[in-house]
Amino acid sequence: MGLYDRILVPTDGSDGVERAVRHAVDLAVVHGATLHALYVVDAAAYAGLPTEASLEGVDEMLRADAEDAVAAVASLADDYDVPCETAIRDGTPSGRIVTYAEANDCDLIVTATHGRGGIDRLLLGSTAEKVVRSATVPVLTVNLTSHNPGI
Repeated sequence: MGLYDRILVPTDGSDGVERAVRHAVDLAVVHGATLHALYVVDAAAYAGLPTEASLEGVDEMLRADAEDAVAAVASLADDYDVPCETAIRDGTPSGRIVTYAEANDCDLIVTATHGRGGIDRLLLGSTAEKVVRSATVPVLTVNLTSHNPGI
């Protein structure tokens, strides 16, 4: 067994998060680990929708996005013969990510520095930052861009 046995990779299905997912899969290959793909449905983020918007329709859309996102992670993991468990949870993303990691004995969380979001995610994404601050296991953050700023 390697250093990591169970690696959690939260996904929101966005293109940028794919870099973190690929990194998590690579780590799982090297360490012989099982990958856990988690999507957190944050329905509260859509609370400001106009009243004429169908909440049922939004929930169906979010669930479909969630299924697609974890299926994409599982497919990539399968390409590399990495065992993958998928899960969808409701709630605040940072809290659910940390809770899931603890409940499933994950020993590493690999997360993108930014996912879907707006101005509040200019530096380190608010979800990633909250996970880093509250997780009881190591958290590896993956920058969404591949450029090297020459630091």
